[in-house]
Amino acid sequence: MKTSSDHIQDYNAPLEKEQKRQFDFLAESLEKKGLNVPSLLQKIQDLQIAIPSWALGTGGTRFGRFSGGGEPATLTQKIQDVGIIHALNKSSNAVSLHIPWDIPEDYEAIKAVAQSVGIGFDAVNSNTFQDQDGQSQSYKFGSLANDTLAVRELAVQHNLEVIEIGKKLGSKALTVWLADGSSFPGQNSFRKSLDNTFQSLREIYKGLPEDWKMLVEYKPYEPNFYSTVIQDWGTSFLLANKLGPKAFTLVDLGHHLPNTNIEQIVSTLMTEGKLGGFHFNDSKYGDDDLTVGSIKPYQLFLIFTELIAGFTETQNPNPAWMIDASHNLKDPMEDLLQSVQAIKMSFTQALLVDNEQLKSAQENHDVAAAQEILQDAFRTDVRPLVNEAIRQSGGAINALEAYRKLGIREQLIKERGSKTKATGL
Repeated sequence: MKTSSDHIQDYNAPLEKEQKRQFDFLAESLEKKGLNVPSLLQKIQDLQIAIPSWALGTGGTRFGRFSGGGEPATLTQKIQDVGIIHALNKSSNAVSLHIPWDIPEDYEAIKAVAQSVGIGFDAVNSNTFQDQDGQSQSYKFGSLANDTLAVRELAVQHNLEVIEIGKKLGSKALTVWLADGSSFPGQNSFRKSLDNTFQSLREIYKGLPEDWKMLVEYKPYEPNFYSTVIQDWGTSFLLANKLGPKAFTLVDLGHHLPNTNIEQIVSTLMTEGKLGGFHFNDSKYGDDDLTVGSIKPYQLFLIFTELIAGFTETQNPNPAWMIDASHNLKDPMEDLLQSVQAIKMSFTQALLVDNEQLKSAQENHDVAAAQEILQDAFRTDVRPLVNEAIRQSGGAINALEAYRKLGIREQLIKERGSKTKATGL
């Protein structure tokens, strides 16, 4: 199915008067503070968040998976679902494919489908954390870090094939996340595992086109519970530096131990020009893959505060923005709409921070003033501003409500059935 602009405009019509009232009130307040509202609207519109192909179906835990029906059973249907999300929020104009779960059978046909719904292709993601049917070697004891050369060569070749797939689609980045590590002391040599990983990544790096990036992701634990080869931002940064100028660190918000200062990590990576991108999600304990902003919205705001400051204070290239989440309780598309909205709200709140005043407070050691400056921006209800940016772009004033009122999930179940299962899940 396809959500038309007429459907969205019909939904918006009865809401526009109240939206205008709320927006005008906020705009007047912001202008009194010296903020350029048209510029803010443009920046909000420009922020686009890629949707991962694996997040469009109901995810699961090690205990179970509960499908909600109407899931996309093919890559074409996944792209169509991203098109629906983008039609509603005008904020998600790309899909990030997971390979081999979503290998196109007909590249030109898939590109045509994407183009028809205004969707491009963001980073492609390799998968060496599970064996595929008929695979000649097993990743049970690791892939790029494995002691067995044949396994490492297989994993390298897979990543090179993912790059070729991405080239055919117009992608410009490869994301590498490794599950490699150990669950028991003595199982592996730390130094050898790290060196094997670097040597493997170097072979992959050689296959990158000149205008591509390699995004090296990190995670402290899981599926291994004693050690992970690329366990933190420092190890990812080390590898990216050794690999070369096309390699960067990717920050997944859920890939940190509890209470890690992620905003400081962001600042440091930007200072070094090595922040390559984000996987947005939220968590309480670990890699929970919850809706963005559902647990720690203030941390998300502080991360964007560092990002916005870094855009002017460093030479770091524009990062890739992606969601990485798993939905077992919610309708996946509703969750994604909520996540994108939360990202845009935190981004917008961070745009309101008076960085000159903040810098003055810092230089004068005025701790209370610095806190007030940040929290004044964070406590501003920016929903009318974000919604206006989306409305002016042709999206729904309230994307989640529009999704429900238009009966999109019900239509998908009618078209696809109640027992479909998304590929890769």
